[in-house]
Amino acid sequence: MKAGIVICLGDLVKEKFGQQKWDAALEGAGLNKNAMFIPIQDVADETVIKVVHSACKVLNLTIEQATDAFGDYWVNTYAPKIYRTYFRGANSAKDFLLQMDRVHEAVTTNIPNARPPRFSYEWTNDKTLLMKYKSTRGMIDILVGCVKGVGKYFNEEIRVRKLSTDKIEVVFAR
Repeated sequence: MKAGIVICLGDLVKEKFGQQKWDAALEGAGLNKNAMFIPIQDVADETVIKVVHSACKVLNLTIEQATDAFGDYWVNTYAPKIYRTYFRGANSAKDFLLQMDRVHEAVTTNIPNARPPRFSYEWTNDKTLLMKYKSTRGMIDILVGCVKGVGKYFNEEIRVRKLSTDKIEVVFAR
């Protein structure tokens, strides 16, 4: 996994809870509290998962609370600074979500060793989108948090429900 995920998580924890909590989360995951990460650096999936679980423990959060907070921070704070280009052209939450597979395809092409999740889409009616999550990582809960963050970014009411380990339902209010 790319270190951008860990960097974003670190920024979130430091901003909301302080440096000491981030240090404790890193140490709880078996890392040095002074560990440095570069966004396109490869970090073992297991290491990222350990850091996430350690942060949950240190912050006394459930995985759902943590992934919702991460998704919100990723979409509304971190990604607009780092991946600004990918936010252009989307005028609504629907537009943005429907371009995510193409964005991840571009990331796969442009960043060495990138393996972001891929998506396929199915409309069940004019307001309900099923997103199929294609990844071996099993981190669909982060997708749920990110989709909620997309609703906030576009100031739109959307409901997100995890249907299985590889599928979510997104219901748009308009």
